[in-house]
Amino acid sequence: MRPSPRWFSQSLNRLAMRPKSTSFIGLGRMGHEMAYNLFSKQLAHSSDSHFVVCDAIPEASRRFYQNFLKQFPEAQISIAATPEEATLASQTVVTMLPSSPQVRSVYNEGIVPTLRNLPEELARNTLCIDSTTLDVEVARTVAQNVIQSGAQMVDAPVSGGVTGAKAGTLAFLVGGTESAFKYAHPFLSFMGQKIIHCGPSGAGLGAKICNNLILGVQQIVVGEAMLLGNKLGLDPAVLASVVGSSTGNCWSVSTNNPVPNSLPGKSPPCERDYEGGFATGLMLKDMGLATNLSSLAGTPLPLGEAAEHIYSQVIQEQPALERKDFSSVYQYLKDMSQQGKKVRVRYEIV
Repeated sequence: MRPSPRWFSQSLNRLAMRPKSTSFIGLGRMGHEMAYNLFSKQLAHSSDSHFVVCDAIPEASRRFYQNFLKQFPEAQISIAATPEEATLASQTVVTMLPSSPQVRSVYNEGIVPTLRNLPEELARNTLCIDSTTLDVEVARTVAQNVIQSGAQMVDAPVSGGVTGAKAGTLAFLVGGTESAFKYAHPFLSFMGQKIIHCGPSGAGLGAKICNNLILGVQQIVVGEAMLLGNKLGLDPAVLASVVGSSTGNCWSVSTNNPVPNSLPGKSPPCERDYEGGFATGLMLKDMGLATNLSSLAGTPLPLGEAAEHIYSQVIQEQPALERKDFSSVYQYLKDMSQQGKKVRVRYEIV
């Protein structure tokens, strides 16, 4: 989709504003919170900043626009109908998309062609930051296309979930050149607290996929342990406290515990019927990215493959959990137990 005639009629003014403008494409659970922190903190830092939002679902853009203006009536914010419009409008473009297909489409069909049509100086001063968790090779190819257009780009997937996005405490795992990393750092610091340069393009994604491989496996075994503890008559808060102060402690125990009332004073997704967290469907996607990478690298992934199988079973047998926080795997295990069923994973050594 090309920019609208109305947008082109205003293009000279918009191009003049580009250095002070930031576009955010992708306003899902994570993107909405990240964009809010980025824009509000930029506004506090520079009152003449301009912001542009864009989403495949127009209502998501309108909702963000209205909410942001309600909080900051003085803000200069507008809605772009397409990634092309968002790229024309801003020198800095941040994307937070579902996965590889959307990144290919937004960049290769929207952002990159627009950059190639910009004057060389404007393209050279453009920075693209992609925080999507996607296939490493797709990310490297997209980054190469952006760089060949004259702009700079980093892959900057995040760790910390929706809670971290809302609190502005995300960790960014960044891949790209040293100069692109330095260029991106101030923008990332508005959205997170820990910003780590992991290496060249794709390195941030490699680190993120390894992290989520661990997380995905952990969340299942925490669910297993909490369910076992329940069967043994242990109070979930007591068990969580014991494990949380012992060698079994991890984020899935102390922050994302899957059992209601296990973390007094905290509000993990299980306290909201598993709403508002990292979706089970997204965790399944990430486990698939890890198993695909392991096949290419020739490294064994027995627990990762088992975890991928279990998350797949959760979604197949209880579709309503696909959009729930992935700690809802506990609910699946609990239901299987109550029905007298066992969750079986097939192992194969080849």
